Amino acid sequence: METLETEKFFSDDKPLPKPISDHSEIKTKARRNAVVSVLIQPFQWLQMLSSRLNLSFVLGVVLVYGVNQGFSGSIFKVVTDYYWKDVQQVQPSVVQLYMGLYYIPWVMRPIWGLFTDVFPIKGYKRKPYFVVSGVLGLVSAIAIVVLGKLPAALALSCLLGVSAAMAIADVVIDACIATNSINIRSLAPDIQSLCMVCSSAGALVGYATSGVFVHQLGPQGALGVLAFSPATIVILGFFIYEKRSSTVPTQKTKKDTDGLGVAVKGMCKTVKYPEVWKPSLYMFISLALNISTHEGHFYWYTDPTAGPAFSQEFVGIIYAIGALASMFGVLIYHKKLKGYSFRNILFFAQLLYVFSGMLDLVFIKRWNLTLGIPDSLFVITEESFTKMISKIRWIPMVVLSTRLCPLGIEGTFFAFLMCIDSFGQLASKWGGGFVLHAFGVTRHDFGNLWLVILIRNILRLVTVCFVFLVPDSDHLDDLVPSDVLPKKQSEDDDDDDIKLLLL
Repeated sequence: METLETEKFFSDDKPLPKPISDHSEIKTKARRNAVVSVLIQPFQWLQMLSSRLNLSFVLGVVLVYGVNQGFSGSIFKVVTDYYWKDVQQVQPSVVQLYMGLYYIPWVMRPIWGLFTDVFPIKGYKRKPYFVVSGVLGLVSAIAIVVLGKLPAALALSCLLGVSAAMAIADVVIDACIATNSINIRSLAPDIQSLCMVCSSAGALVGYATSGVFVHQLGPQGALGVLAFSPATIVILGFFIYEKRSSTVPTQKTKKDTDGLGVAVKGMCKTVKYPEVWKPSLYMFISLALNISTHEGHFYWYTDPTAGPAFSQEFVGIIYAIGALASMFGVLIYHKKLKGYSFRNILFFAQLLYVFSGMLDLVFIKRWNLTLGIPDSLFVITEESFTKMISKIRWIPMVVLSTRLCPLGIEGTFFAFLMCIDSFGQLASKWGGGFVLHAFGVTRHDFGNLWLVILIRNILRLVTVCFVFLVPDSDHLDDLVPSDVLPKKQSEDDDDDDIKLLLL
């Protein structure tokens, strides 16, 4: 009897309870799936942007922002610092003046915008300007390497040519960015996030390799690396598809003149609105009052006696980690902050920016050593925090700029707003150079560098008082009145909505 009951028990069709090991396997698979979903999210996001915007638009942003501004811009920053310091042997305050001149081509962005909007070349608005910018940058980068040690004025001219090439390519792609941000306003933060991610990723690669280039090739030889980016822009210009205008020369001349008049009138009318000039004024103030002390820092922490004497490779690593932190800043904005109003984001970001500036003061006074924190660890932490906050502070201003552009002259007007920002950065560089000179900070004398940094931090705090100029609205709200543009439009409206298609 007992045997039969035992057989009946084991022959029952009820499923046996799963072992504990099976539950652990299920949890492991769940974790694995969660990790995979996180890893594929960026690719799904890119796929969404490509489908809703245009694949060629996404590729254009990657090339211009990732390669041209990110990679080439980071190489430009590090290599030129060493070039002026070691090859030309210029004082830090003078280098600040030269660096301010780099922004002149960026201040001229409205001019490049007018050319791309109303002066097509052989019927094309975008293709020729990509080619022109690429050739200009390629010739300038090769000249400064091939011609040997140049006089400071000629070397500065070549570097200005490289900067102008970056600015022109930026204006062409920014016209497309402004158009898409206006047409699909819900994607405006995503578009800027794409731009910032590409820029930060390119900067990460550029900064990580810049120190090696300087060490292996020397400051002047490393400038030859700058020829890579404009070469890709030239190729981009040849292989970008664009609808060609079929107007005859006389009609074309009249149309260009009318288009220029419409663009200028539209810009003048738009700027007069308080909804436009107030946030534009804040963007300028926030940049101009943030006086740059970069060259004072650079000369100090590469000095073997007064500073920590960081090597060329480690300087590149510092900037590379800062670029990685910038990507985290973009991620934080994209995931958590893009739904908040512009005013709230900029208010708290500016306060954190003041705090990050105080870390520079701690480092210059070497209080970190008193706290037992090594120089290398502290400078990496400070750079990471500063870059992350800078990116969170910068993205809302760019998104706000795209929302202020009237449709029809969005390329020109966005270039005009970015020109204001570039002019603010120029004022920041020159203001910092003046303060460095006034307080006697030289190649080997850094006694008053901490005072310069303290003044900069106080000015950053003053900027908080002007946040009221920023509208208390988000990226979905209408900011520009509907009657901004003159009612008379150009005959061929299709050309204003040209989308880049990669053959």
